[in-house]
Amino acid sequence: MPQPLMPKATAVWLVENTTLTFKQIADYCGLHELEIQAIADGEVAPGMHGIDPTASGQLTQAEIERCQDDPNAKLAFAKTDIPLPKARTRGARYTPVAKRNDKPDAIEWLSKHYPELADAQIGRILGTTKPTIKAVRERTHWNAQNIRPRSPVELGLCSLTELDAEIIKARRAKQRADDRKRRAERRAAREAAAAANPQPEVPAEAPVQEPAPEQHNDEGHTVPSTDEPQQN
Repeated sequence: MPQPLMPKATAVWLVENTTLTFKQIADYCGLHELEIQAIADGEVAPGMHGIDPTASGQLTQAEIERCQDDPNAKLAFAKTDIPLPKARTRGARYTPVAKRNDKPDAIEWLSKHYPELADAQIGRILGTTKPTIKAVRERTHWNAQNIRPRSPVELGLCSLTELDAEIIKARRAKQRADDRKRRAERRAAREAAAAANPQPEVPAEAPVQEPAPEQHNDEGHTVPSTDEPQQN
C-alpha cells in the first residue's frame, strides 16, 4: 500500500485536525496504531509540524469526512501526479556532491538537539564516517569556523521518518542504560548497608540429652539402663 510523502508529519496533522480513529490514520500513513496513539499523547514527535495531505493533493477533504462518519472505512489516496516515495534498498547512502559539504552542519545540528544519538547512528542517518563526526564534535574539523547547525531533513540528507526512527532507538537505549544504572546503584546501596550493619550471629544451642527409658525385668523390678555404667 502506498504511503504519504511524510507519513509521521501527515499523521500529526490528521491527529490534530480530524476526528479519524487511530487505526484509520495508522492504515493511511503506514504506521502502527500504538505509534499514532503515542503521537496523540505527545510521546512521539513532540513539536513536529504537521503536513496537510489535502494541500499536496494526496487526500481530499471529502474522503476525510467520509471516513469520519464511518469509523470502519479506510482512507483512499487521491489520484495525483506527484511520485510517491520508494523504499530505499540496503547499501551505502549516496549523497550528491553539492550536498556533501552540508554534512558537518547536519552533524552539528544533531549533536546539539539530540545528544543521545550515538556516532554510529549519525553515520547511518547522514552517510558519513566516525572520524568526521568526531572532528565536528571536538571542533577540530578543517572547516570548523564555518559550520553552522542545520537540520539534515531541511538539507535533504535524510527523511524525517529515518531521523525519527533513530531518535526513538537512541532514547530506548538510553532508558535501558539508565534502568541498569539505577538497579546497580540500588544493589550497591543494599550491599553497603548490609556491610555497615552486620547481623549478630545466633549461638547454636547445645543438644539436650534425653534420659534413657527405664527397663523392667520379668518380675517387675527396674533394671538399670545399659547406657549407664553398672555398679557392683
